[in-house]
Amino acid sequence: MQDYNISLMLSRNAFLVDLVIDKKRGRVLKLDSIRNGNSWKGYDMLIFNTWHWWLHKGNQISWDYIQQGGKYYKDMDRLIAFGWGLKTWSKWVDSNINPSKTLVFFQGISPTHYNGSEWNNNASKGATCNGESQPVSGEVYPGGVPAAVAVVKGVLSNMTRVAVVKGVLSNMTRVAVVKGVLSNMTRVAVGLLDVTSLSELRKDGHPSVYGIDGQKGNDCSHWCLAGVPDTWNYLLYAILVTNGKSNI
Repeated sequence: MQDYNISLMLSRNAFLVDLVIDKKRGRVLKLDSIRNGNSWKGYDMLIFNTWHWWLHKGNQISWDYIQQGGKYYKDMDRLIAFGWGLKTWSKWVDSNINPSKTLVFFQGISPTHYNGSEWNNNASKGATCNGESQPVSGEVYPGGVPAAVAVVKGVLSNMTRVAVVKGVLSNMTRVAVVKGVLSNMTRVAVGLLDVTSLSELRKDGHPSVYGIDGQKGNDCSHWCLAGVPDTWNYLLYAILVTNGKSNI
């Protein structure tokens, strides 16, 4: 963007931690390793994001094994894996980023809308975002905390402090994992772009059957453009131009 004297780079790494090819085991997701971080160094601002690909199942899974320390797992609780991976990322940021030169943000969790009963108690079985044309009314998403909250309480038990967050706090358990990791980072202040609660209300904002796979699929996780992600950008812009002093 020469007109504005800035450069912009997208670093495509769905997990932030390393996904490597092992001759014996195949694709290995290494929860305690970040060797690809050199490409993140030297920028004035970094915005990190991960979660979407941690949920994939079946032939959409990106790994053959998950590695943590010296142990290998064929699969494991995804929230536990996610938490371990985020802790590795936070250590990398603390060790490699100079906070006087680089501003760091973590973009929060982008919700999905595959379960119509989360916003409509009378929804038919199998109802999703398909056919939805209006946002959820009100300011609070009625879906509440997912059933997996009991499973992940043990993971969150040592994450007692909550980071200062821009935007509305979400009640989704996986957001608590992110907040816990950010709050324990000691050297580099990381701003959480908490887009979850406002995005939860937009059950109408997904491509659904108008996505890449058309009638063969139903995409209730990605977003239409123009659409919800533009609001995320407006919030980031407001934070930057107010030098972080905005109350949004």
